[in-house]
Parts: sequence; C-alpha cells; structure tokens
Amino acid sequence: MIYIDASVALAHLFLEDRRPPADFWDNTLAASRLLEYEVWTVLHARRFAESHGEAATALLGRIALLELSSPVLTRALGAFPVPVRTLDALHLASADYLRQHGQTVELATYDHRMSDAARTMGIPINGLTT
Repeated sequence: MIYIDASVALAHLFLEDRRPPADFWDNTLAASRLLEYEVWTVLHARRFAESHGEAATALLGRIALLELSSPVLTRALGAFPVPVRTLDALHLASADYLRQHGQTVELATYDHRMSDAARTMGIPINGLTT
C-alpha cells in the first residue's frame, strides 16, 4: 500500500513536472482524510475549485481515506524521532496506524522533511520519479 500526502496529490492535479508517473495510480493508495481537506483548501485558495474540482473529486475517490480516529490522534500527540510539523504528525500517525494493523506501507511524498521523518520511523519511501 502506498500512503500519499498532499504534495503528491497536488502535483498530480496541477500537472507539475514532478508529478507521479501514470502507472503510480494503479497501486493501492491510502491517506488520512486530512488529505481531502488539504487538497480542497489549496484549490479554494488558488481559486481553482471550479476548474480542478472534478479532477480532485475523482483523484480522492481513488484513495482509501483513513479517518482521524482516536488511536491516530493519540499517536500524533506522541513524540516522533525528529521534529515534525502538525499536519505531518497526523499523516505519519495515520501511516503508522496502518503499519500497526498489519499493512505494508510506503510513503509517497515530495516533502523532504516528511520523508526524513518517515525514514526515522522505519517507513519506506516510494521512489517517485522527480
């Protein structure tokens, strides 16, 4: 399973040069429900909700969204091996929750701070073409 963060979803939606290859989306994908809020917040902030809204809905529909349940939120309150930002803590806690429940998880991100934190937790990083 590949856990994706907002940097990957937004790169895809905005057709950035660093976006994942087309076959990336054939994998089993998961993310925190937080991803949905991050994507829509950026679309609204950039005034792209109308032009990119259908694509965002379709993209989010392909991703299994993990709720921010009590165990995930409790893990996010705990210490991480390196300093992390709040949203990163929630994403990392979600990925860790999946691992704790028997899922093999790798992280797809373009955020170097997030990938560094994931590595320190033993979460493999997906080799996106950048």
